[in-house]
Amino acid sequence: MPELPEVEVTRRSLADGITGARIAAVYLGKPLRWPLGCAPDTLVGQRVEGLRRRGKYLLADISDGVVLIHLGMSGSLRFASDLPPAGVHDHFDLVTTQGTLRLHDPRRFGAVVYARAEQDPVAAKLLGTLGVEPLSAGFSLEMFRAGLKKSRMPIKQLLLSGKLVVGVGNIYASEVLFLAGIRPTTVASRIGPQRAQKLHAAIQSVLARAVEMGGSTLRDFSSADGSAGHFQTQANVYGREGAPCLVCGGLIRAIRQGQRSTYFCQGCQRP
Repeated sequence: MPELPEVEVTRRSLADGITGARIAAVYLGKPLRWPLGCAPDTLVGQRVEGLRRRGKYLLADISDGVVLIHLGMSGSLRFASDLPPAGVHDHFDLVTTQGTLRLHDPRRFGAVVYARAEQDPVAAKLLGTLGVEPLSAGFSLEMFRAGLKKSRMPIKQLLLSGKLVVGVGNIYASEVLFLAGIRPTTVASRIGPQRAQKLHAAIQSVLARAVEMGGSTLRDFSSADGSAGHFQTQANVYGREGAPCLVCGGLIRAIRQGQRSTYFCQGCQRP
């Protein structure tokens, strides 16, 4: 599933190209996770004012409202002036004066939703429960420590929930916890001040590095210009079950948490 780094990479790869464009047409394919929320012609003639990100959502600000885009489990965006005709897995085309933005989503868990404003109920329902952005000034150590103390969840599950901090997806949670030296099954409230500080720093470090490396491409993710991500090639623990730890030489273990695979080093990561 595309997580914060992949969505941010996508945003950066198309923001300059689409900003200022005028919407000329909108074409819908098979139904996605949620309906568009307006007649497609409502968007025609509007200008794309800019492109932002909130968690795993892209927010395209237009003349009269905002278009929220979620990539779901397998979605990706392309933006170009010479795209081929839409294929069987292409479910949304936003044709503009500067190119066509296309959502390709084989599993159709993604979505494109229109709202009159970010504060409207339809947008607030999707964005209102999201935690703080980890790469923003609002991600303070004090706030993070307080959130840990309140939770009885295993730390990896808390990170994945997005309620305390957004964007720490499955790959990045395993890598963050390795860097911080914390076992993924550790109850969040048991993490003391010093380890919380290491975890806070690890979240920022890992996600920033992932963005700079273009995100992670395990199966089908690529940015809007078709570039693949490379973070997965330098993973310390993710996907390395049975391989030696790059730090201590012990074998990397894998367990299941919440139906997701978790990778860790028993020697380097303490409960």
